[in-house]
Amino acid sequence: FETYTIKAPRGSGMVCLNGPAARKVSVGDLVIIISYALMDFEEAKKFKPTIIFPDSETNKY
Repeated sequence: FETYTIKAPRGSGMVCLNGPAARKVSVGDLVIIISYALMDFEEAKKFKPTIIFPDSETNKY
């Protein structure tokens, strides 16, 4: 599904979903988040994506 997220406290490892998307997941589910951006070619050549893998026990990354 495609939706928006609601900002949580920094470092909490929490993502809050509202609306129709909230009915697709439950607390404790693994959620894979993919984001995208529009940028010109020169900016894209310099762009370095951030990939994180939170700890499944603590939700900290």
